[in-house]
Formats: sequence, C-alpha cells, structure tokens
Amino acid sequence: MDTSETQTPTFDENESLKVIREMIQVSRKRLENNGILFIIWGWLMFVIYISDFLRNRLVLTYTVREIFRYAGLILIIAGIFYTVYAVFFKKKQVTTQIDKSLLYVWLSWFAARVLINLILFNELHEAEFALQNPIFMVLTAFALVVTAGILQYKLLFASGILFGAAAFACSYLPLESQQLVSAGTWLITFVIPGHLLYSKRRK
Repeated sequence: MDTSETQTPTFDENESLKVIREMIQVSRKRLENNGILFIIWGWLMFVIYISDFLRNRLVLTYTVREIFRYAGLILIIAGIFYTVYAVFFKKKQVTTQIDKSLLYVWLSWFAARVLINLILFNELHEAEFALQNPIFMVLTAFALVVTAGILQYKLLFASGILFGAAAFACSYLPLESQQLVSAGTWLITFVIPGHLLYSKRRK
C-alpha cells in the first residue's frame, strides 16, 4: 500500500518576500513601459482645462465654443480608446497580481467619477463643476497614492500628495481659477513623472 503523501511546496518568510519584490519589480517595469499613458493623459487633461478656461474667459461665438467643447470630448474618447489598447491589447507582458490590483484601483477611480457625477446631478439637478472638480481631484490623488504604495514609488506618492493639496486649494477658488490650477497640476503630476518613467524604459 502506497502511503506516500503529496508534497505541497512551502515558502519561508525570505522566499515570500523575494517573490513579492520580484512581482513589484515586474509591475514597476510594466508601469515604465506604460509611462506614455501618463504623458498622454497629462497633456490631454492640461489641454482640456486650458481650453475650458479660455472658453469661459474669452468672448467667443457659439460655433467656436461648440468646437472647443466637442474637441475636448473627442480627446477624452481617443484617450480612453488608446488606454484600453495599451493595457489590454498591446504586446503581451507578464501579468502579476499587483498588476491586477493596479487595474482595479484605476477602474474604481473611473467608476467613482461616473457615480459621483450622477449622484451630484441627481441631488443638485444641475452640473456643479466648481464642486465636482475638487472631488474628482481628490479621487485622482487617492489613486496615485495607492498606486505609489503598491509599487513603492516615491515620485507617484509625491504626485498624489500634490494633487490632494491642489484639490483642497481649488475648494476655495472660483471655477475659472480651478481650471488653471487643475491644468498645472495635471502637467506636473502626470506629464513630468510620465517622461521620467518613459526615459527609464528606453535605458
């Protein structure tokens, strides 16, 4: 009678930590490969906020205002399509549990923005952009800090803190001033880190 038992692999504490570090390194490398997304979304949101500021500040014809509005919408849609392509359909890479966690963080960020927008509209019965903007910025700050914590990336942590500080500052400002602050915040916290990440990818 065969009394042998199936042996299951076990990990001691050092081996477990090593696996976690390797997963973090793989995920950080993937983030560097996708640094272009930070650049794209940083510039995209910068352009949208600046165009909204100009649209509200300058005296424009109805046609020009509509061109500004639809151009911003087209940019957002194009950014979403490219993000989906880059994350799900581009060259296959090793996917770790940490990658999945990061995906859930940013999907939750997107879903939360949509839900908050719907809730505010349901309660206020109008689009209150001066209120929405700081709340959305807090969500972005939260997503950046969580991402930084998962990947142990100090640069993204600093970006998240800056985004949160900018959100608090915007709560005291009128909408036009918020648009300028938001534009600069996206430029500093997404475009600059994105270029740094992308430069590491090419080394």
